[in-house]
Amino acid sequence: MLGAIAFSGKAIIVKLAYRYGVDAVTLIMYRMLFALPLFAAMAWWASRGQRPLTRRDWAGVLGLGFSGYYLASFLDFAGLAFITASLERLILYLNPTLVLLLGWALYGRGVRAGQVLGMAVSYAGVVLVFGQEAAHQGAGAAWGALLVLGSAMSYAVYLVYSGELVKRLGALRLVGLATTVACVLCLLQFVLLRPLSAALVAPDAVAGLADTFRALGDPTRVRILDALSHGELCVCDLTGILGLPQSSVSRHLAYLRRARLVETQQKGKFAHYRLAKPRSAVHRSLLICVRSAFRATPLLERERERAATRVRLRALEPC
Repeated sequence: MLGAIAFSGKAIIVKLAYRYGVDAVTLIMYRMLFALPLFAAMAWWASRGQRPLTRRDWAGVLGLGFSGYYLASFLDFAGLAFITASLERLILYLNPTLVLLLGWALYGRGVRAGQVLGMAVSYAGVVLVFGQEAAHQGAGAAWGALLVLGSAMSYAVYLVYSGELVKRLGALRLVGLATTVACVLCLLQFVLLRPLSAALVAPDAVAGLADTFRALGDPTRVRILDALSHGELCVCDLTGILGLPQSSVSRHLAYLRRARLVETQQKGKFAHYRLAKPRSAVHRSLLICVRSAFRATPLLERERERAATRVRLRALEPC
């Protein structure tokens, strides 16, 4: 019971961490950094008085450490940036069915009718929950679900192939060694993909959140973001949609660019603006809010209709 509670609580903790702008690479680095001493000590303790590992043993430990703890953990953390913790848990709890299917495919193990029925019910439930989430989260939900499913499949591969090594090395020794390998891989991944300054998450993340909400504290900037939710527009388009002077629109666009809420692309003589790609869970939630939360505001409804018309016209006749 305690193990199930801890297993479920991990996803909630990860989702809370994402609110501060941290990404999967940095978050899993911290997780493995704190876990490394524990698992290294476990590997040392379990290896006392045991025979040295052969090359075959090391190959197995490296492969299982990569698949079972590094890849599975990273895909799980990456997927949680796109889907809710509840859907992530449901997908991971499909792991026994994946082990069953791998056993059937690789070793020809039989599958009973009751097991087939259980799998059908499990997958039907996941599809039902996923359908509800996709309606609220959009295309990101599919990508997040695929990442978490990849995590479950990676860990299933670990479970299927670890049996022989457990017999030779023992469960405690294998877990200690394989997880130590995964910890080192996660630390190397961070060093290769991120500057060391990225490890200082909280101050910059909090300042970034403050800048974001400050950018949203002006009604004109909210109107611009709402108009851009339909697609790329140039300054003259936004001037016509909002009924504001070009100087005012340009000033607010510059502010939104500094806050990294909009991006620009030069097309011919004119700069076209669009909503920036989400860089954090908070940013992604704000984009969803912009696209859906202002439907009942008459002024924004009229401007939204004009923006949709302008986007269609720009597709046929660029600036």
